[in-house]
Amino acid sequence: MEGVTTVWAHSINSAGQRQPLDEHLREVARLAALLASPFGGETLAHAAGLWHDLGKADPEWQRYLLENEAGTRTRGTGPDHKCAGAKVALDSGQQAVALLIHAHHGGLQDRQAFRSWYDRNATLPGVSAALAAVRRSNPGLASELPVDLPPGVLREPLAAEMFLRLAFSALVDADTLDTERHHLAGQPTARGATVSMLELWERFDAYHQAHAATDASVVNDVRAEVYRACRDAADEPTGVFRLTVPTGGGKTRSGMAFALRHAVRHGLRRVVVAVPFTTITEQTAQQYREIFQAGPPGSPVVLEHHSAAIESRGNDEDCSGPGLWQRLAAENWDAPVVVTTTVQLFESLFSNRRSKTRKLHNLARSVIILDEAQSLPAPLLSPILDGLHQLTAHFGATVVLSTATQPAFESVPSFNQVVAREIVPDHSRHFAALRRVTYDWRANSEHDWSEVAGWMRLEKSALAIVNTKRQAIDLLDSLADPDALHLSTLLCGAHRRDVLAEVRARLTAGRPCRVVSTQVVEAGVDIDFPAVFRALGPLDSIIQAAGRCNREGHLTTGRVVVFQPADRTLPSGAYPTGAATTRVLAGNTSFDPHDPDWIRRYFRLLFEGGVDTDAKGIQASRRSLNYPRVAADFRMIDDETEDVVVGYGRPEQQAEVGEILQRLGAGEPGTRLLMRRLQPFLVSLRAREADRLRAEGLIEDVMPGLGLWRGRYEPVRGLVTEDPDYIV
Repeated sequence: MEGVTTVWAHSINSAGQRQPLDEHLREVARLAALLASPFGGETLAHAAGLWHDLGKADPEWQRYLLENEAGTRTRGTGPDHKCAGAKVALDSGQQAVALLIHAHHGGLQDRQAFRSWYDRNATLPGVSAALAAVRRSNPGLASELPVDLPPGVLREPLAAEMFLRLAFSALVDADTLDTERHHLAGQPTARGATVSMLELWERFDAYHQAHAATDASVVNDVRAEVYRACRDAADEPTGVFRLTVPTGGGKTRSGMAFALRHAVRHGLRRVVVAVPFTTITEQTAQQYREIFQAGPPGSPVVLEHHSAAIESRGNDEDCSGPGLWQRLAAENWDAPVVVTTTVQLFESLFSNRRSKTRKLHNLARSVIILDEAQSLPAPLLSPILDGLHQLTAHFGATVVLSTATQPAFESVPSFNQVVAREIVPDHSRHFAALRRVTYDWRANSEHDWSEVAGWMRLEKSALAIVNTKRQAIDLLDSLADPDALHLSTLLCGAHRRDVLAEVRARLTAGRPCRVVSTQVVEAGVDIDFPAVFRALGPLDSIIQAAGRCNREGHLTTGRVVVFQPADRTLPSGAYPTGAATTRVLAGNTSFDPHDPDWIRRYFRLLFEGGVDTDAKGIQASRRSLNYPRVAADFRMIDDETEDVVVGYGRPEQQAEVGEILQRLGAGEPGTRLLMRRLQPFLVSLRAREADRLRAEGLIEDVMPGLGLWRGRYEPVRGLVTEDPDYIV
């Protein structure tokens, strides 16, 4: 540019230095290629990185940067800086690169939106001015580059769709990392970890040997056999595996043994464990921390990434240590072991937003364990299973479907050609060995809540699991036990954690403990009752409920009563079909819920008998590269929701919540981190119900999407509202 010696990419940092544009472009290109190399996307990512900010060479954009730095220009009002790079890409015949450049701030779009944007902007004077300036000062930046795409990606539309997602992820992560490095003046960012998969396996193996049970028992024998099978199967080639283990069989630890040995054997880079509920995430992450992070402080290993994790590990004032690492690593999953929720994993995988997709490239050449795989939502199974298939077929990942109730996913069309190998081939024998409950089926006639309450009162300790929150409140009322406890999403996360702690304390001490719950306790929650009463529902839910009965095998046998409530209300979606299928199977005289073959028969009937596994037509949107439509339709929580802060917690916790609300109301920066700290004290309502309650004066607005609950919040019932099932 005439009269200008240096073209800048970023304004002055903490050291008083600006970043030259050519330095930024070359470093982003280098980093993006490095991040995309595990899945063969390095040439595409390199080109996108080199060209993504070429438009910043426009003299008008340079003026914007300097005026913004001087405080005379409002940030975010600068000229477009993406179109110049997109033009170079299209002129080079690289449409895929142009799509990524267009998306690198606003998110992945569909091809029509890209073309409309490009046609509006390509002839603007700033585009030609930027390219002319680059070609005068640094012509190599805008030169044509070869881009090679993996052959398999070119042949399959769904593989191409996933390839562009991961390449976009590599580009935005590289862009963010280099920008962050500049603003920190080159200081370390506390990301990543220096520990290798081999070192983690050695730590794990040492821990296992030190803590392996030595006393002879059926449970310990099964756990030892499962562990050996997982260790031995690790040499198998990468791909899709099933880990089918009965409740109490040690699948959490044994699954990690498989993952680590498999990663060492095949040069994989990390282990990602996804579980259905936050409570299980916390429980699982803590188990892994005890294994990997025992001893002197060192490089952090286990990243716990879910909505409440930041609140428990650090706050927005942290500037060093594990709190900072936790936050930074969560942005791109730059950690050797990641424990997250299935919602976080899959809503990121099918998002089009920069912040959510930034982590995706780190799924390539990783081991992904889906714990409680039966919990995946049936209406989204086709895109979920195909996404997992693409990651294993084209991006070097291994997927482990881990559960006691293994679904017949081969009955889903998008997965019917996938060969899933059993890690524990003789698992039926383990289910027979660990029969710790008997089933008492009382589903042929209806039972009102007073009758169910009577059954519970005959037990010193009992757990009842019903299908809706309204049913839980009605049964709680019928029980009329002042010491009874309640678990559902009417309670905020902190409240549920405290109730679970109280349940465990009572059971351990042998004190009476009667609990009424919804399905929130079914998958993976470590509680152990002598008797469980389960309202008729899907078979996998019933079996998971049975996993809370005689869990540790202290009794000769526990008792699971399956009953038909007079209130036949069921959750929406695939739940009614699952309940009806269970009723049909239970009418067979040879039906045995302990037998995995009956579980697979149940899922085959479910998937082949009317459950739409692609209810929103997401696969068609993926084939047409309509990323915004996929993101809009892929919702694991379907309805629009709104969060309210409830009045729960110790006085010091409530004081902290009050301070956070004041800061949010005042519009302080750091909203995302403040919201994370609030997460344990939130209850989610369906948006329509929130509007009604706001009109009644029961919700006070704090900011869009967040309110303060002014209604009743009780120590046992939690949030009290006219229709509890409007709570998510």
